[in-house]
Amino acid sequence: MTEREQDERLTLRQVIGLMIQHLRKRAGLSLRDLAEEARYGHSYINRVELGTQLPSDALMAALDQRFEMGGTLIQLLDTAREGSVQEYGRKAASREAQAERIQVFTSSTIPALLQVEEYASSLLRTARPKAPKNHFDEAVANRMARQRVFNREERPPYWAVMDESTLRRPVGGRAAMMRQLAHILKVAEDSDVTIQVLPFERGEYWMLGGQPDVPHGA
Repeated sequence: MTEREQDERLTLRQVIGLMIQHLRKRAGLSLRDLAEEARYGHSYINRVELGTQLPSDALMAALDQRFEMGGTLIQLLDTAREGSVQEYGRKAASREAQAERIQVFTSSTIPALLQVEEYASSLLRTARPKAPKNHFDEAVANRMARQRVFNREERPPYWAVMDESTLRRPVGGRAAMMRQLAHILKVAEDSDVTIQVLPFERGEYWMLGGQPDVPHGA
């Protein structure tokens, strides 16, 4: 599929927006009518209908009930979110595979390229508890596959800065976290890898709550 064909293909986010718009019009409601009835902002509902933003769980549940869709809208939202996660993973892997260097800062979780399978599995399952098993297994496998970037003949220098909280939160249980920490120490032995920890005593900082991944040269 060409890049243009991908651009012209409707995303699930757009399909959701068109479906909500169709249901609203079929019910004889204006955009403002629906916004007032659902108790959400007019501009927010408009963005959802335009397909520029996914609706929240609460809004989708309210619309599913309002239009008597029997859970169809809720299932569609789950599918759209799962697709967004997989698409992000594919794009990240593509950028990392071509990068000349990779820099990442995380304030809440271990960076994806440093995660062991147990850690990644626990994070992904918690984020999408209703995801079908095959989708979940694929997401975990894709995340692990991204780490092949470290096996490149000319692998890019990797620099990760993590908030101290990422190392203290026992994701997946204590045993899994011990293996995760041991893996980080092993990876850090590589001369092309730099791993730093921002301590609690540093206090607040401008990227608190953020997580930018920056593959350069892709």
